[in-house]
Amino acid sequence: MAERITKRETDYSKWYTDIIIQGKLADYSPVKGCMVIRPTGYALWEKIQKYLDDMFKETGHVNAYFPLFIPESFMEKEAEHVKGFSPECAVVTHGGGAKLEENLYVRPTSETIIWSMYKKWIMSYRDLPILINQWANVVRWEMRTRLFLRTTEFLWQEGHTAHATYEEAEEETLKILEVYRKFAEDYMAIPVLIGKKSESEKFAGAKHTYCIEAMMQDKKALQSGTSHNLGQNFAKAFDVKFQDKDGSRKLVWATSWGVSTRLVGALIMVHSDDNGLVLPPKMATNQIVIIPIWKSDDQKEKVLNLADNIKKDLCQDCSVILDDRDQYKPGYKYSEWELQGIPLRIEIGPRDVENNQVVIVRRDTREKIFVPVIELRNKINNLLVVMQKEMLDKAKAMREEFTFMINDYNEFKKVIDEPGGFLYSHWCGSVECERKVKDDTKATIRLIPFEKKKEKGTCLVCGEKSEGRVVFGKAY
Repeated sequence: MAERITKRETDYSKWYTDIIIQGKLADYSPVKGCMVIRPTGYALWEKIQKYLDDMFKETGHVNAYFPLFIPESFMEKEAEHVKGFSPECAVVTHGGGAKLEENLYVRPTSETIIWSMYKKWIMSYRDLPILINQWANVVRWEMRTRLFLRTTEFLWQEGHTAHATYEEAEEETLKILEVYRKFAEDYMAIPVLIGKKSESEKFAGAKHTYCIEAMMQDKKALQSGTSHNLGQNFAKAFDVKFQDKDGSRKLVWATSWGVSTRLVGALIMVHSDDNGLVLPPKMATNQIVIIPIWKSDDQKEKVLNLADNIKKDLCQDCSVILDDRDQYKPGYKYSEWELQGIPLRIEIGPRDVENNQVVIVRRDTREKIFVPVIELRNKINNLLVVMQKEMLDKAKAMREEFTFMINDYNEFKKVIDEPGGFLYSHWCGSVECERKVKDDTKATIRLIPFEKKKEKGTCLVCGEKSEGRVVFGKAY
């Protein structure tokens, strides 16, 4: 089966699509720009939902749901917001066979409809904070789409919170950013940079936008999560005020934050290889597949008996599949489960039954390990922990290898093109210099890192004074 996957070095984009199609993660929809998420791919999204939902609730957030349709008048209330989204919006003009009195926008994001409700719900400081998250679908009319990474309709979560002060709102945005960082690194085994977006790259209508950025195997960046301090823009647009303890009427402060199904794309592009999907153990729906091997009915009974006992034992700690299908040979099964990224494969043949041992094959390294049955459970548990850590370490090592400190613009243009990666360079802060870099190289400022040190230098482009380096990169 692996021969159906284009090699990364031949065509990285085709490799990515092949893994999705051959691994049965998603397929193209009859609706242009949309995708059908197949059970294997949706299981990954369910894992993302489960872990993040628990983390949100641990930090005091609750789930709600708001309408898919947004009145046009709502979108027009916050000028910067509607300007940022209008090119991507789908608009409903007719319903029930008649022209609507007011056009309805198909949700590109939910700030406007949610803040229209917050106006009804917020009267006093006692009503704050409101900490709501929504799991939903959104529509943005994309011209150039790619499965999971950029589709016309996609799934995501969007948090929307309301606060009494700027400080509380800022604390919220940074708290959620840390949730995203922890999830990416501890669960997805994807190392991320954290920082602030430049004014040109921030969310439409936001005061500040913070983000996590990950490096894919082709050295491009993927914005993997954003957290926005919206200031009081939406409170002003919808006249959302509260009575403070001193009796004065004040505008509410807002945040919003979200991640989407593009995280499935990140999992694929950070960890997978030319044989298919590779998953960190914590993200795999099934951590183990057991493949029994036999040639005769007598062998089959003994092999399956041991395989079944092993499955029962391992199921106490892990999710295990026993692939005892008669119609497929072991080699076919190996390739099939490799395509789908199951972390560990256990092979059991007649000789293994005689020796009371099994063979474990790691999906990430393809290493074969012979293990006595009596030691298997402990060995499996240890291996899953080791794999999770080593996959993160491997991704970190790749990012470090392709991270460069660049001071000269000519050198910058060469490195960003080949080999690519994250380029730390000085920037004066001007939109003009930022735009020139983008026009010349297609690279953008991915973030202004939190760990940015006060470092005197000169702007990469214009030579004016700079207080520190920002991270440039080409991005999806």
